[in-house]
Amino acid sequence: MNKVLCIGEALIDMICTDKGSTLSDGENFLKKPGGAPTNVAAAIAALGGKVDLAAKVGTDPFGKYLINVMKDFGVGTSYMLQDTAHFTTFAFVSLMDNGERDFYFNRGADGQLSEADIEGIDLNGVSIIHFGSATGFLPGPLQQAYKKLLKEAMVRNIYISFDPNYRHLLFRNNTQSFIDQSNYFLERCHFFKVSDEEAMLLTGESTLTAAVSVLLQKTKSTFAITLGKEGTMLGMNGTKVIIPSIPVNPVDTTGAGDAFVGAVLYQLSSKSIDQINLLTDDHWKHIIQNANKAGARTCEYMGAMEAFKHLSNDIFN
Repeated sequence: MNKVLCIGEALIDMICTDKGSTLSDGENFLKKPGGAPTNVAAAIAALGGKVDLAAKVGTDPFGKYLINVMKDFGVGTSYMLQDTAHFTTFAFVSLMDNGERDFYFNRGADGQLSEADIEGIDLNGVSIIHFGSATGFLPGPLQQAYKKLLKEAMVRNIYISFDPNYRHLLFRNNTQSFIDQSNYFLERCHFFKVSDEEAMLLTGESTLTAAVSVLLQKTKSTFAITLGKEGTMLGMNGTKVIIPSIPVNPVDTTGAGDAFVGAVLYQLSSKSIDQINLLTDDHWKHIIQNANKAGARTCEYMGAMEAFKHLSNDIFN
């Protein structure tokens, strides 16, 4: 089994448990480990894979908490660096009665992962690098660290995975910057996962059908478009097919997409990049079927990390 390296934000989600309350009115909050690439790393480890997480947290109790959570999952934490000058990043979220989210992002250490930090990463034995952008495309050192690691991966012929993880509340004033940076990665990665909304956003199309046609033309990557309970659309070699999901009674969809990505990368990590490039359509359909199972199972539990505790590669049987 080769090693996967995930890079991006490790943060604390503070979820308001006073349903329907704004953040200013809410009084009760639940602390949860978060960050899309952090979730992906935990899912890979839970399935039995070898994975390191490159991220920056503070020296405060919350940074130590995130490192310990990852250690408990079996994720390598050598590159989870602690910044003495910045507090661990927080995201405060409250779900309103109308379905909208009241959101406040208190950015700290996650954005400080730098190019110099990337130089300290040993890429020997790493067969896949996963970029889960979310905060990685915001201005700051992490943005440059992403680009440096992407170039290094291309030079070393390392398999590149990408999930844009668009968050409107982070990019509502500069959506075009997010689109431009995402397209830069789409054109260079080997595999990417997007939602149907992200597919339309990144292509500028108003329908999913049109967006898929654009993606099939503009990239040679294998890609997956998650469609919720309908399953996943797999695009590759100029063709597309929908792989159905499995029926579940959803409790919480948080982390389902990250579990999906983690399951894809876990299955690919047993292969070299040359072997991955030789995978047939049927091989990929099987990989996506298994990833759908991981995503669906995650929805049966409250909270991403809690769900990942119940993940194992037994679900692939």
